[in-house]
Amino acid sequence: MESLFVVVINHEGQYSIWPSDRPLPPGWEQQGQAAAKEACLEYIREHWVDMTPLSLKAR
Repeated sequence: MESLFVVVINHEGQYSIWPSDRPLPPGWEQQGQAAAKEACLEYIREHWVDMTPLSLKAR
């Protein structure tokens, strides 16, 4: 059986994936539903087009 992951985002607008069966790490929020690893990575490729942290963009 394939493991499921969720896309997570932090306060700096940075994305990652996280195993769906584990509690989210502090400071991260889930984006969307659990999916296969490659689907989550594709979501990140489509949505995280500027890797500059939000705190640097504000300067």
